[in-house]
Amino acid sequence: MSAQGGSRFVIFAAIAGNLLIAATKFVAAFFTGSSAMLSEGVHSVVDTGNGLLLLYGLRRAARPPDITHPLGHGRELYFWCFIVALLVFALGAGVAFYEGVLHIVDPEPIKNPVVNYVVLGLCVIFEGGSWFVALKEFRRGKGNFGYIQAVRRSKDPSVYTVLFEDSAALLGLLVALIGISAAQYFEQPWLDGAASIGISFILAATAVFLANESKGLLMGEPALPDVQQAILAIAQADPAVAKANGVLTVHMGPQQVVAGLSIDFVDDISAAEIETCVERLETRLKAEVPEVTSVFVKPQTTGRWRERRKKIEQGSIH
Repeated sequence: MSAQGGSRFVIFAAIAGNLLIAATKFVAAFFTGSSAMLSEGVHSVVDTGNGLLLLYGLRRAARPPDITHPLGHGRELYFWCFIVALLVFALGAGVAFYEGVLHIVDPEPIKNPVVNYVVLGLCVIFEGGSWFVALKEFRRGKGNFGYIQAVRRSKDPSVYTVLFEDSAALLGLLVALIGISAAQYFEQPWLDGAASIGISFILAATAVFLANESKGLLMGEPALPDVQQAILAIAQADPAVAKANGVLTVHMGPQQVVAGLSIDFVDDISAAEIETCVERLETRLKAEVPEVTSVFVKPQTTGRWRERRKKIEQGSIH
């Protein structure tokens, strides 16, 4: 299964699960009057909409380069992932917090609490299925890295966005169960509202984390070190290259890398031979490192490259 195919499968699974969950939660909230259950229902509706936005982002990002976007449209996925994070915060966390405050200020006893327990059990099954699909796909691509480290290295936010949303949903269900049970056991209906506020904190923390990761990708993150090393090795192996000084890379999408090579060519080489070398490098790079979609070569001495690199590391180039 391709990377994008895997992402789409995970998102479709999440959408299907969230639609079932949202309907179930709203029915329970209607019959029981539970604030936590209503907040969870809103959360599931937001997650469903977010899944649709991720699918839209994947489709837009797959468009080929054109005259207005010569490097492609890959960053559209990063943009829509950022929008998803904002929606989780504004709609999911915001509505949950509002509902919680209302039910603390004006608490109402929960009716038919057994309905809530049955619904929570069903939601755990639906949400758990979606979460397992997302976890399986994420683990397939994370390698030997830890989960947080794998997220920070990942250039495809669609899968881990679904995984973190589903994880937040499962935690939210646990908080809702605790709040509803406590409200019934202690006969303190305001605890149901407190659970809703707890859910809002979980969603807010998830949204901040996802927004921060999407922001980094939107601003432009470099390719992973092994990709950069492969690019330099291919350039250095060319007979017309005296020294492959270094490479600057940026991800335009999960599988779209733009590379800028600094090369010190051998002495006494003609302009025509340099052009032939550049064409040769482009052909080999796109064959052996398929995520490299655009290559720019700058003839440069090693000394000049080191000076520029030093300035970049010191943050003095604006």
